[in-house]
Amino acid sequence: MATTKQIHAAKQNIRKAQKAWQNMTTRQRSLRQPDGRSRKKPGMGNQGEYYRVIIRPKSEFVTFRTHDVGCSGHTQRVAGKRSSGSWATHSWLIHKDDAYVQNDVLKSNNSKIKQILDRLRGTIKRYKGNIFKAKPRKNIPESDKPTPVQQRARKKNIQKAQRANQS
Repeated sequence: MATTKQIHAAKQNIRKAQKAWQNMTTRQRSLRQPDGRSRKKPGMGNQGEYYRVIIRPKSEFVTFRTHDVGCSGHTQRVAGKRSSGSWATHSWLIHKDDAYVQNDVLKSNNSKIKQILDRLRGTIKRYKGNIFKAKPRKNIPESDKPTPVQQRARKKNIQKAQRANQS
């Protein structure tokens, strides 16, 4: 049985420890643990179902929303909303069944996935774990529009509509 003096000392020690922990950052707390940081960060364990291809930094966005693209549960687009209210693609989640890694570069034999990966600029290189980095397609200023590709597409669409009206 503990004496009243021991009980009082134990309570004081608990208060001291709580006060010290409240003044620490989460990083300091995790380093103070005897085992250090035990939990792996997402995407670092090579056990997930997806490869993540980051296009734009997370800091550009306020909120995020995931869209299923193609087969359900396979390829997903993570869209981010900027503080201005506009939406842009933050990253792509590509199912591991649809893609493979060769020399730290993400590749695919699936035509739909290839199409998505081809739209990104540069090679899709491994950043760390299952996380890859790429660049978004170039931003074309309004003064340079319509581009020759846009003009050809518009012309083709007009011809298609004219043929549909004739029949």
